[in-house]
Amino acid sequence: MTALHVSGLAKSFGSTAVLDGVDLDCTGGVTAVLGASGCGKTTLLRLVAGFLRPDAGRITLDERVVAEPGRCLPARQRRVGYVPQEGALFPHLTAMGNIGFGLARKDRAARAARVAQMLELVELTETQGSRYPHELSGGQQQRVALARALAPAPAVVLLDEPFSSLDASLREETGRTVVRALRAAETTAVLVTHDQGEALSLADQVAVMSAGRFLQVAPPDVVYAAPASASVATFVGHAALVPARASGGIARGPFGAVPVRGVQDGDVVLAVRPEQVVVLVDDHDPAAPGFKAEVLEVSYFGHDATLRARMFGAPDVVVMARVPASGVPMAGASIRLALDGEVVSFRRNHA
Repeated sequence: MTALHVSGLAKSFGSTAVLDGVDLDCTGGVTAVLGASGCGKTTLLRLVAGFLRPDAGRITLDERVVAEPGRCLPARQRRVGYVPQEGALFPHLTAMGNIGFGLARKDRAARAARVAQMLELVELTETQGSRYPHELSGGQQQRVALARALAPAPAVVLLDEPFSSLDASLREETGRTVVRALRAAETTAVLVTHDQGEALSLADQVAVMSAGRFLQVAPPDVVYAAPASASVATFVGHAALVPARASGGIARGPFGAVPVRGVQDGDVVLAVRPEQVVVLVDDHDPAAPGFKAEVLEVSYFGHDATLRARMFGAPDVVVMARVPASGVPMAGASIRLALDGEVVSFRRNHA
């Protein structure tokens, strides 16, 4: 499998620094670059592809330097496949015509065989392959775009938010199909996304980006269960940051005494995730378990609901909780909250 190494990569547009000393290693599998809009994700992808020239740093593909100060190979010499956000298929060509566009035309039989192989890889039929882009669904168009990128056997495939324009159910189905194809082709891939569910469910490695830097690069379960900072915890998993005082692995704050992982002594913030917040019925008994809170708003999703609640006695502490669809409390209702399990903690002045 191809190894992609990015070291000290920097890029500015005018006086605005977009990337600031980015390091990233990818060897096989799918790496998801996860971050909010404007954090530098697409700029990183375009630098790797060869569409932009870096200001500093180095990009290496299988130990071949493709970009560094004084050297920048053009995109056509990098063997990189690129799948843009909208697919960018040629409207006057069929799906098979699009897939075979970048292949040598001398050996028609070999070209046709490769196109057929790519169709099968992205789980499209020959009938679908004979259709024009406007005759295909959005998900099918994205599969064709991937097949076109894979057909010349690139060293790396770069995907720039390829599922963002699809509806929720089609996005998940297409994402899984695309990842199956990438793994079957044993291709190193970098997927740019702002959707944390997409990154966590599809990638082998997640690189969380903010303001042109990576906050954490690790497998999805590590990023979620052991975030490197409070900033990562709030972005990946919607954790609420709750101030507390820790001593000997126990933190005391608005939720009473709770066991913590991470910083175990001193002033801390607790990264409280929605699944850790238990909602109890408030029977107005001062001796009842849990801690009193007021429901601020409720978001109903059919199968369940999420609510935001403010702790009584700590008006700055607002947490989110998930509750079953039956018996969802109304906004303004009084409830009691408790925490389940250990909570990740960070030093209070270290986000």
